[in-house]
Amino acid sequence: MKLHTTLLAGAALCLATAASAASAQENWDLHCAKCHAADGSGSTKTGQKLKLKDYTKAELQAAFTDAEALAAIRDGVKNEAGKMTMNPYAEKLTAEEMQALVPFVRGLKK
Repeated sequence: MKLHTTLLAGAALCLATAASAASAQENWDLHCAKCHAADGSGSTKTGQKLKLKDYTKAELQAAFTDAEALAAIRDGVKNEAGKMTMNPYAEKLTAEEMQALVPFVRGLKK
């Protein structure tokens, strides 16, 4: 009986965690669009100031791998001077949420 209760509690916790995960669109809107713009063009004031890349361009998308995109999301990005220009999201998003952002960014390509 104790094992059965433990298993049920574990399953409920897993379902609650899965249900609370935000979609890639929700995470983009909440964490990314303020700098990268809703369409990924980087056309916001902050994006222009930081000289962010335009993720709607196919040639730019071809210049980085999915692993590089995931690392940038997870670990953040520094400029040539070593200044952090994008904060890491490893402590704000789950591994699944970060992974889901990679195909989302790929989908911004025109």
